[in-house]
Amino acid sequence: MILNCWIVDDEPLAVSLLESYVNKVPFLKLTGKYSNALSAMQNIANETVDVLFLDIQMPEVNGMDFAHTIGLHTRVVFTTAFSEYAVEGYRVNALDYLLKPFSFEEFVAAAKKAYNWFEIIKQKSIPELEKEREKVGIFVKSEYKYLHIIYDDILYIEGLKDYVKIYTLNDLKPILSLMSLKQLEEDLPLGKFVRVHRSYIINVDKISSINKNRIIIDKKQIPIGETYKKQFMVLIENK
Repeated sequence: MILNCWIVDDEPLAVSLLESYVNKVPFLKLTGKYSNALSAMQNIANETVDVLFLDIQMPEVNGMDFAHTIGLHTRVVFTTAFSEYAVEGYRVNALDYLLKPFSFEEFVAAAKKAYNWFEIIKQKSIPELEKEREKVGIFVKSEYKYLHIIYDDILYIEGLKDYVKIYTLNDLKPILSLMSLKQLEEDLPLGKFVRVHRSYIINVDKISSINKNRIIIDKKQIPIGETYKKQFMVLIENK
């Protein structure tokens, strides 16, 4: 399978570097290069673009605004020198977020994510594709880097004043991030994640059992707060 890709970046050196990276990856084919998002927006509707390597800070139309207009069949990999856009990046279901300067190895890892995603959804319908896209995940800042966490890997999230602890399937220790539980709650998919306590958000799909006012997830007993109980039980009944 060959993936058609575009590069949209207003820095000529960045375009040249990305082009050299694309040419080294056998399953990528460069079919478009643009120095601004406006030109790319005017042409993308008439082309098949699988992967878009997209800068964010550009004149006229920035990359984030462009990303909001892109259809289901194009996956975005942001390539930027500014880390502060990572949180907004997952809101538009970006596949990855490469922080300049990034290495060829980091580029290949992002390209492989795209390849694997298209392998999975080749036979899926549009509704299934939308559902699959929702599974991609979020970017969270932990210590001095941004981590990409797949939604389906999240078990539950615990709030601790100005921090959250994100418990996942694959990590022995929770991922610690400086943000409020309310802030994170607003950015998680509705229905899949639900607030059940002032200190906890859970992944509904990971519930093992419900015992009175306790939810069991991965042997952890999570309390159900009175404020959230009615909403939670309605969700469970509908499930």
